[in-house]
Amino acid sequence: MTYPFASNPALDGLPIVLGGNVFGWTADRAESFRILDAFVDGGGCMIDTADVYSAWITGHRGGESESVIGAWLKTTGKRGRVRIATKVGMLPGTGGKGLAPARIAAACEESLTRLGIDQIDLYYAHQDDPQTDQSEVAEAFSILISAGKIANLGASNFTAERLESALAVGTPYSVLQPEYNLVSRGLIAERLKERRGPQIAYEGGLQDLCVDRGIAVLPYFGLASGFLTGKYRSAKDLTGNRSYRVTDYFCEPALAVLEAMDVVARETGANLTQIALAWLRVQPGIAAPIASVSNIAQLEDLFASVRLNLTAAQLSTLSNAGLT
Repeated sequence: MTYPFASNPALDGLPIVLGGNVFGWTADRAESFRILDAFVDGGGCMIDTADVYSAWITGHRGGESESVIGAWLKTTGKRGRVRIATKVGMLPGTGGKGLAPARIAAACEESLTRLGIDQIDLYYAHQDDPQTDQSEVAEAFSILISAGKIANLGASNFTAERLESALAVGTPYSVLQPEYNLVSRGLIAERLKERRGPQIAYEGGLQDLCVDRGIAVLPYFGLASGFLTGKYRSAKDLTGNRSYRVTDYFCEPALAVLEAMDVVARETGANLTQIALAWLRVQPGIAAPIASVSNIAQLEDLFASVRLNLTAAQLSTLSNAGLT
């Protein structure tokens, strides 16, 4: 595919983005290199990371994922074959925190150094920062664009209202990265509010805004923290597993989605991971889902999801599951 924000239109690849949150965490350096090689050699062309990956681990400070990717780029010489996306806004440090202009400037330099590159292909505001004036944020990013340090700008975890107001002051966001999957919508999303608090819904005003403005959407949590792989259907399936927030989905509507996916799996011969990503790929506004893997074997599901074309009836079955 050609991404709508491509700075190099000749650099095409599969409509799937490799999530880099696992690099330097659940995937060590050697396994990370193998995954990255296999992804690019298989036709993938975008890797998604963030400066905060993986600061949540004891002994980590953030930047671990970027450092692994940077070492891989230096070792393999494959910079010309991939686009690198990273983010600012969740890891405090030099210049302050959030999207303070000084923090954006410092964080960009830090990411460029860890990645060992001259330009970030896609730089995200990792989350909204209501404490910083949006015109100041726009100016900070514009300086980096003018300096050639970033090529394209994205927003992650923004509401429709805040994304629209950011665009209104001239922030050149051309990409949105929201949480979106088969169980982050409708009735299931209402149930999740009871466990997580208010969530930003993609379907509705945010989706309409992106479609209307031509903003490419690259959603994260496409597999709902692993729930949509079908491996976790009750608490007993989590024994000894490090899965994140999977238990949030142990409710009747979400389990109904898995049942619908089981039906489609029998019809297509595909597994639930492939089905979840294939459904997501064709939703309005979506350019490509983001998915991460911890080993090479799991990469085949990402590639297979791109080859899987669900029928209109199958898409309807999945879209309506768990909503009533």
